Amino acid sequence: MPQISNKGLAMPSSPIRKLVPFADKAKAKGIKVYHLNIGQPDIQTPQVALDALKHCDEKVIAYTHSAGNVSLRKKMAQYYQNIGIDVNENEIMITTGGSEAITIAFLSTLNPGDEIIIPEPFYANYNAFALMCGVTVKTVTSIIENNFALPPISEIEKAITPRTKGIVIVNPNNPTGYLYSQEELEQLATIVKKHDLYLYADEVYREFCYDGLKHFSTMQLKGIEQNVILFDSVSKRYSECGLRVGAIVTHNKEVMTAALKFGMARLCAPAIGQILAEASLDTPAEYFQNVYNEYIARRNYMVEALNKMPGVVCPMPKGAFYAVVKLPIDDADKFAQWLLEDFEYNKQTVMVAPASGFYSTPGLGKDEVRIAYVLEIDELKGAMETLAKALEVYPGRK
Repeated sequence: MPQISNKGLAMPSSPIRKLVPFADKAKAKGIKVYHLNIGQPDIQTPQVALDALKHCDEKVIAYTHSAGNVSLRKKMAQYYQNIGIDVNENEIMITTGGSEAITIAFLSTLNPGDEIIIPEPFYANYNAFALMCGVTVKTVTSIIENNFALPPISEIEKAITPRTKGIVIVNPNNPTGYLYSQEELEQLATIVKKHDLYLYADEVYREFCYDGLKHFSTMQLKGIEQNVILFDSVSKRYSECGLRVGAIVTHNKEVMTAALKFGMARLCAPAIGQILAEASLDTPAEYFQNVYNEYIARRNYMVEALNKMPGVVCPMPKGAFYAVVKLPIDDADKFAQWLLEDFEYNKQTVMVAPASGFYSTPGLGKDEVRIAYVLEIDELKGAMETLAKALEVYPGRK
């Protein structure tokens, strides 16, 4: 029998999605599952995007330019300019979701055996993207006791070797909800410049910053303009995850030239998705204000409810819509599966993402889970009540 590739064998399962079969079985038994495991907002997609879908009168759904529709790129450039990021349409490449933006950027800039440094915990699929590209992930660890702030710059610099080619930052952070400050990013810029590294910046949650805090983009850092490669996506900003439209944004012409060659190899990003993404850029400001208020209410309720549970620690997230939560349990992977296989409360249970999958260092995150506060308040209340009951009776409680 033919053999699976080494990469196929080594490819990690998603910590966010790997428990889906257990959730399906629970649902088949009539149990309601509160999905706190995945960043799929229940916020309505902007009406301007839905109207664009409804009124789309294309007679042929044709290929687009490999870099993306010019009209979309020009409109995106204007969006960035409005938030203080000076780019033009030739410095933007439209991709099939943020995931393709990351893989194409890695393929364009990294060789097999090169290393990238990422503060952990981090978005789990970076492990998969790195493996696909033959790249080694090295980590510096942020800790819950410090609200998952950027580790000391000295620790990051210690991780740099002759094979290090770049640093990845996710801001606001998935999975922790931490918002990196301008000061932290400027410190990071000093070692990026000193060691001539790429700075890959995942800023897809830019619109979700709370408590009066403002997002500062890596594209606004001075002195490393040619080093920064921005990843973006419409998925979370406009609650249209299934649209699969993302972008690479960079001032570096060589990177963009290489990326476009990979773009040509896959032909183009989804044509209908680009039409809706372009319409989404006309979303009125009140949409975001309403979304902001909704997430603030959800966050505040959830964090308070979690910290009232005995033995539970949940820092206050400053951005995105996630939190990494420390639980009084022996093993988060076992706990997450137990919730779906063996537990119910009033015919309800909760699905969470074990945090171990968001760390690269073995053993870390064993008693932590990532929770996404993407459910409306009434649903969130049911989920928190159910989780509290589960923790009371879990056989592996510590």
